[in-house]
Amino acid sequence: MTTDHKPPAVELFLLGGVELRGSPDGAHKLLAQSKAVALLAFLALSPARRFQRRDTLVGLLWPELDQARARADLRKTVHNIRGVLGAEVIESRGDDELAISSRVLWCDVDEFNAASDGGRLAHALELYRGDLMPGFFLRDCVEFERWLDGQRAAAEERFVAASWAMAVAFEGERNYTKAGHWARRAVHHAWNNERVLRRVLSMLDRIGDRAGAMKLFDDFSMRLSADLGVRPSRETLELVEQIRAR
Repeated sequence: MTTDHKPPAVELFLLGGVELRGSPDGAHKLLAQSKAVALLAFLALSPARRFQRRDTLVGLLWPELDQARARADLRKTVHNIRGVLGAEVIESRGDDELAISSRVLWCDVDEFNAASDGGRLAHALELYRGDLMPGFFLRDCVEFERWLDGQRAAAEERFVAASWAMAVAFEGERNYTKAGHWARRAVHHAWNNERVLRRVLSMLDRIGDRAGAMKLFDDFSMRLSADLGVRPSRETLELVEQIRAR
């Protein structure tokens, strides 16, 4: 006897923008509710979709309210989500814990993490449509914003690592055009990381694109000065001089 494993009915996209697919009518109204979006994202990105205590959730999303009003708002938000995405999308464990059902909801961040960690670089890079929840902000929710900043940084670091690994693979195949493309993508998403910059400059030097390396350094240097008011490190400047000398 075989058991059919149906794919999740609802797809939640967070990379490059927030989007719901496969959901019933009313998804657009749900996405207009910032606390509902934040709750979905927090539960969906919890490691292994672990159950989260209601006290944690109200502290993240309603820190300005007293406990009774905050819990009432959480109940209302959960009710609204279930009303649009289905009663089983948020699971309860007792009276104090909630989690997103992996059977009901798929999330692109989960897929991206699994693909990048599993070496399926092309698939991971295809999934990364942009920053995690770009422009999303909750007023007066400092702990949630701190959590979201960490999630954004982690996703971007994975993308940079996957881009660099792809560049190295193409360099090994002597496909220097694609190697240079993915190397530049890595720098673009880690523009203030000079360790990444030096790796890319060295690669562009190796594959013969020294003019491209110089332009990349000039752009980096101007942005570093404009945004942070500092100059590149001595190590980076020494590498650039070596490339210029060649």
